[in-house]
Amino acid sequence: MNIVIVGHVDHGKSTVIGRLLADTGSLPEGRLEAVRESCLRNSRPFEYAFLLDALKDEQAQGITIDTARCFFKTASRDYIIIDAPGHIEFLKNMISGASRAEAALLVIDANEGIRENSKRHGHMVAMLGVRQVTVLVNKMDLVGYSEEAFEKLKAEYTAYLRQIDVEPVSFIPVSAREGDNIAESSELMPWHDGPTVLGQLDLFTTGRELHEKPFRLPVQDIYKFTSSGDDRRIVAGTIEAGTIRNGEEVLFLPSGKRSHIASIESFNTPRKESVSAGEPTGFTLSTQIYIRPGEIMVRPGDPQPEVGTRFRANIFWVGRVPMSKEKEYKLKLGTARATVRLAEIVNTLDAAELNLSRGKQQLDCRDVGECIFETTRPIAFDLASRNETTGRFVIVDNYEIAGGGIVLENLSGGETLLERHIRERERHWETGSVPTSDRERVNRHRSKFIVITGPPGTGKRALSRELENMLFRNGCSTYYLGMATMEHGIDSDLRVNEKNVEERLRRLGELARIMTDAGMIFITAIDDADDYDIATLKLLNDPHEILVVTVSRNDLQNAEPDLHLEEISDLVEAIEQIADLLTLREIIVDYQI
Repeated sequence: MNIVIVGHVDHGKSTVIGRLLADTGSLPEGRLEAVRESCLRNSRPFEYAFLLDALKDEQAQGITIDTARCFFKTASRDYIIIDAPGHIEFLKNMISGASRAEAALLVIDANEGIRENSKRHGHMVAMLGVRQVTVLVNKMDLVGYSEEAFEKLKAEYTAYLRQIDVEPVSFIPVSAREGDNIAESSELMPWHDGPTVLGQLDLFTTGRELHEKPFRLPVQDIYKFTSSGDDRRIVAGTIEAGTIRNGEEVLFLPSGKRSHIASIESFNTPRKESVSAGEPTGFTLSTQIYIRPGEIMVRPGDPQPEVGTRFRANIFWVGRVPMSKEKEYKLKLGTARATVRLAEIVNTLDAAELNLSRGKQQLDCRDVGECIFETTRPIAFDLASRNETTGRFVIVDNYEIAGGGIVLENLSGGETLLERHIRERERHWETGSVPTSDRERVNRHRSKFIVITGPPGTGKRALSRELENMLFRNGCSTYYLGMATMEHGIDSDLRVNEKNVEERLRRLGELARIMTDAGMIFITAIDDADDYDIATLKLLNDPHEILVVTVSRNDLQNAEPDLHLEEISDLVEAIEQIADLLTLREIIVDYQI
């Protein structure tokens, strides 16, 4: 079971962990004695926190500056304790730490009381969907093991947590340094009749109920094996929820593609007939379908994830630079990676003071915000209230985690940022004095955007170039531009941005709008375009028309291509089929090969 431990700086988190490791006999042999001897040699008082702070520079500073994972076990089960830092500067590390946790220990110094980070950490843990929270009121020895001091702090912090809809499982008075109420009940606090820290850990419920939830497997990657005649294509990932058996039908979202499980694959294990939540695994499918990493594999009969580009979420922002509506960010949800923009700030909340603001135009560092986000392409997700594992996300700014949050509502269906951009673009579009009819009369054809798509290596680029050549020889105003040009030529800046397919596609669509408005037949070839890619190009090219040709394999689920070619064995024959279609649609008048 994964437990995250959080708290304000110097409130004793690392001491609690060190004590847990020592009292459960989980330390490497001789480690405790070595730390004691080191402290003696350096004339430093022994601290259990030193057991955790393995790096010398961390010990020199006296603070923990990165998320550490420690392992120990009780008679009931094994534990992983995630130590999340207490300094405000290191809150971003806590996001990645708490996001893996099933329960949380929140440490507060009984003598110093509730501090700013005590409140912020409580809010962040709640926002990340950790519902099992126990508060450890530490350093009770400094307040004389006073029941009155404990009850006063408990009442104050309970009132705060209720305002953010968190109901703590328990409050435990402890002295981590002295070992009171850590592994054994303290004789100095007979008034506490609740469990010890170890006892409370064993009372937390584990993630076994995830096995009962609807099946979810975020696709990490697709692996192709070629040696020794092995032709398997294995869809790999870690099951976040549910159970599935060999032979069952599966659905991939957001693409909507379906297949059946042909085999369950795992490394160096006996053959499996079923797999469940928490297991890294792979699947081969009965039909060869093209899917991308980031999709979610589900069972069609289960309650389905949401699919969309627009959602409402709670987010905790810890970026160095404020989050603004003008900038694009990278969203990571499950294995999905998508470009995202802040569309609207509904309200912001100061997590320490709980002051609500509705007028802010940006999220400042340590702001909690209820916001509306929009991705450039559809993603699949669950609402955090239904399944927190596929309802949590982080946002990356300049290669650093800058925010984390949970999805509250799917808002897809209204006007998207792209549609709003196109509406504004068309409203301000300024044309010359040459009417479209005159261009068609001079060119002897209508304009058209032709998109040829299919798997790599099917000859579609050679077909596109030869189609351009044929149309040009027949007197047409035509031009071919490949997607590779957008990456390595006029858009060379895109190469450093994770080969930003969405942005290259957007710029290609904007260019198509200009070329078709100029009366040209504009041709491009795209690898494995899906429904969303085609819909985006159609939208960007509006009000002009688009013609879609699929080669070898039709991956479109919701729309039929204008022409499908099973293979390109003869370029002349394939061009004749496209030209016949252009003639039938009255794009061109006549042609000759």
